[in-house]
Amino acid sequence: IGPYKYTLHQPTVNLPNLPESFNGLKIVQISDIHAGSFYNKEAVNKGIDLLLAQQPDIIFFTGDLVNNSAEEMSNYMDVFSHVSAPLGVYSILGNHDYGDYEEWESEEAKSANLRRIKEIHGELGWRLLLDEHIYIEKGDHKIALIGVENWGAGFHQIGDLSAAYNGCEASVKLLLSHDPTHWDEEVRKLYKDIDITFSGHTHGAQMGIETGGFKWSPISLRYEKWAGLYQEEQQYLYINRGYGFLGYPGRIGIWPEITVMTLNKANA
Repeated sequence: IGPYKYTLHQPTVNLPNLPESFNGLKIVQISDIHAGSFYNKEAVNKGIDLLLAQQPDIIFFTGDLVNNSAEEMSNYMDVFSHVSAPLGVYSILGNHDYGDYEEWESEEAKSANLRRIKEIHGELGWRLLLDEHIYIEKGDHKIALIGVENWGAGFHQIGDLSAAYNGCEASVKLLLSHDPTHWDEEVRKLYKDIDITFSGHTHGAQMGIETGGFKWSPISLRYEKWAGLYQEEQQYLYINRGYGFLGYPGRIGIWPEITVMTLNKANA
């Protein structure tokens, strides 16, 4: 049951500058679908049912739709097209979405695959953010959502946060960035007013121990921050443990995650 033992994680973050209209905002995040690894469509669909049962206001997907090829999504379009929320579904690319881990017959074939992956986001009804920001409006207020292409220490550094951030003005700024190393390497150093960064990428190594507030995984040897909520001063990072799996076709102790984050106004 490991690879499909979908588990809810329900952090709450209090933000002093959160507009009143957004007090209690329920964000659902999933990450790292890796559609090419799935072998039980019914189980995947039950995970989406669990996601939708949380009645999110807004949904974030933080990259790695596939292992390599856009074709991996062909049998799962009907499943993930059900992912919707009143304020929309917003997504970014992860390192696997660029096709760099497969031998292609030509650069054009590789480029065509990436174009197709981008099209799939649109066909699912997801708003793919490519080094840009948009505003989420509710009542008379707005917050900013920034999305970057993949940027990670030791991995692809395609994303351009400077371009995505440029001109962004809002009391609360949320960032979607696939690789959590981006937070320490660039976000915290140069963008002190980005309140929360949502990431994935690590999968928590798909194995480890989480019990009674204690967590450990061998991925901690590679990533200082690898799962859950982190805070430095007034900035937060949330790392989703991944919806799918890669390589080893299962999970032990670190179960596939559906994040349900509630934003509260700090003085509410």
